[in-house]
Amino acid sequence: MSFYFSLALVIAAGVFVLRMIQIVPQQSVFVVERLGSYHETLTAGLHFLVPFIDRIAYRHSLKEFPYDVDPQVCITHDNTQVQIDGILYYQVTDPKQASYGASNYEQAIEQLAKTTLRSEVGKRDLDKLLEDRDAINKSVVAALDEASSTWGVKVLRYEIKDIVPPESVLRAMQLQITAEREKRAKIAESEGERQKEINLAEGKKQASIALSEGAMTAAINKAKGEAESVKLVAEATSEALLRVAQAVNAPGGAGAVNLKVAEQYVAAFANLAKQGNTLIVPANLGDISTLIASAMKVVQTGNAPTPNH
Repeated sequence: MSFYFSLALVIAAGVFVLRMIQIVPQQSVFVVERLGSYHETLTAGLHFLVPFIDRIAYRHSLKEFPYDVDPQVCITHDNTQVQIDGILYYQVTDPKQASYGASNYEQAIEQLAKTTLRSEVGKRDLDKLLEDRDAINKSVVAALDEASSTWGVKVLRYEIKDIVPPESVLRAMQLQITAEREKRAKIAESEGERQKEINLAEGKKQASIALSEGAMTAAINKAKGEAESVKLVAEATSEALLRVAQAVNAPGGAGAVNLKVAEQYVAAFANLAKQGNTLIVPANLGDISTLIASAMKVVQTGNAPTPNH
């Protein structure tokens, strides 16, 4: 009899020790109640409780939790029904408040997120709604953060996963997008044609300018060349005349002039005879000496010194 009694005492002591020792995992907290009221919050590690007096009433994880918000139908400012679903992320920051602040903080967060989302959607038209996702997400998080402070949880962020308009609206949007793309394509094509015409006109203009400048440069160069040629001919003629005058005034110059004039006179008659079948003979052979005498008189007159007055 004493053996069984001892065995019972050992088992009771073991159960007592097991109920007294409590190990809390990492990133977890346990809320302990003593005789039905809040006593303490146990963090990660080894703890000792008073059996049958202390009990673990709530267990919370301090990790970040994703919570999928069920899809709901919202009405935009332009009376378009859209179905929106989202997801939010929350974290327990105060285990005591999370245990006693709300009976079901997850349900409270979800309902507040839905009502805030409907309110934000009702302020915007459909086109604006699709553009303002970030603003809507921030508004929902701000509303949840303000209300959840007494629930012991903090909503970190909210994200709209999908916005689904009615089928008729989707078709209309698709037609609108197609028309807009065709419009941009036509505008781009017309801009291309316009730029092409501008480039061609600019090219013709530049070509005309280049041709006119080339012609002008050629004309200027030609005129300069002709002027230089005339100048050189005049200088050569002047030099030749000057040398002829010097040769005439030199000793024996007059005789050379007589001889040259006679040669040219005879050569002229010889040339006329070569060009026709008729033999040309001067009417008066004495005209040669007369012509030579006249030429010499002109030369002597031109080289005569100018009388002093």
